[in-house]
Amino acid sequence: MRLFGAVAAVLVVVLCAGGWLLMYGTGDNTPANGKPTAAPQAPDEIRETVEKLPSTPEGELAAGWMVEHLEKTTDVNPRYTPGTWATGKIFAKGIADEIVGFKVDRYGGDKAWTLKLGGHICATTKHVTADGRTAVVVQPPKPKGSPTEGVCDEVVFFDIDTGKKLWQSKMPEAASAFVTNTNLTMTRGTVAVAWDQGSVAYDMKDGKQLWKSTSVSQCEDHGFAGGRALLALVRCGSMPDVTYEVQKLDPRTGKAKWTYKVGKGITTVYLPSSDPPVLAVGAGDTTVTDLITLDADGKHSATISLHGESYDPMCGVRYSSTSRFGVVENCDAMVVGRTEIFVASKVGSESGQEANWIMGFDVATGKTLRKFDGREGQAIYPLRTSGDQLLVFRATRDDIGPSAVISLDPRTGEETPFLLFRLPDDDTSDRQFGDPDKSDIIVEQGRVYFAKRELVADYKYPEDPVRAFLGIASSATMRSAK
Repeated sequence: MRLFGAVAAVLVVVLCAGGWLLMYGTGDNTPANGKPTAAPQAPDEIRETVEKLPSTPEGELAAGWMVEHLEKTTDVNPRYTPGTWATGKIFAKGIADEIVGFKVDRYGGDKAWTLKLGGHICATTKHVTADGRTAVVVQPPKPKGSPTEGVCDEVVFFDIDTGKKLWQSKMPEAASAFVTNTNLTMTRGTVAVAWDQGSVAYDMKDGKQLWKSTSVSQCEDHGFAGGRALLALVRCGSMPDVTYEVQKLDPRTGKAKWTYKVGKGITTVYLPSSDPPVLAVGAGDTTVTDLITLDADGKHSATISLHGESYDPMCGVRYSSTSRFGVVENCDAMVVGRTEIFVASKVGSESGQEANWIMGFDVATGKTLRKFDGREGQAIYPLRTSGDQLLVFRATRDDIGPSAVISLDPRTGEETPFLLFRLPDDDTSDRQFGDPDKSDIIVEQGRVYFAKRELVADYKYPEDPVRAFLGIASSATMRSAK
């Protein structure tokens, strides 16, 4: 592996006349929602940052990384790169059996640290604490042919800024925990893991076990959703008579505060949000057909139909069409805010029509609120909330307008450019950066990062290094860093 070196800066020309620059702030400290930022969070709370508008939306390449020695990889046997995180200082990427951190304070993305895990990554979480810590589950090496070969039974908690391993704990009675069924999450002060036939929670401070559930029963913890609260997805029975329950747990004891029984006939359940509690469910298939919202007491609030597959929240499967590295919380084209849910429609290619749209739904009632249209050839995808704004990625496949991260006001529909930039499109591999089905896309501290989930050698030039991630920052930020 080597750093992504000689790459020309990607500087975007802002097309005011074409409607690209709709409005913009005047300083580095202007919040993206135009309001004061929230009170500081406690260090062990799950981070909810409010982005500030860069002083200029013109984006340029701030960091990147090329990975070598991929000659033996193929589409069916790729190099997996699970886990993507960023702070104001470091961008971190998981790859196989290590995590690599890169500096974000200067052009080029110099490597800051490498954390050797002693085994391949099995599960990751998108959650990061307010002070920049997160966790992964790893698969310790076992003797060939051993009964525990392939078992994922160790949790590693680390500091993103320093790359320091803070603690490592062995999961109890986890002989059935594998890369295809292990789900990891975090909530305030607690790291929790579930693997179908068991679950365990650890104190974030020192890695000590808080509680576990490993006894055999008709109902088992299938996965957790973290963030502001801790929800458990409980699976009962066996195929074809599986039923599901959702429980809100006390993170420190594992005791259920309430239980919601999902209706019969539901074969797939994801938990894209713990607070407000939101379920993405599929009847008779793995495709999500409806969203179910609950109130604070676990009672049914609303059911939102996704209109006969008009929408695609991109829940679940992310890696080579398999369930790997944890899927319960992952819906890559759906964002849940405090009072609204934002879901992207499927992408079309009809001439003269917008590529797709995002619809906002009221959490409490399920009613549609506001539609945000993409453009012809330019699909839009919700990334996350930032205060009371929605951050959206707008892709482009032409040479006319740039790609963009924009800030949308759900109340007024007002659109504010955050960063405008061009992504490389030299080959099929590079074009994966702008596809949320293939790459992680995260916005943090004024930058946007695109990181592939799988790496495969170029068919024609298998010995060439492959671009693994890109970081885009405001050109003003880059000038001040030089």
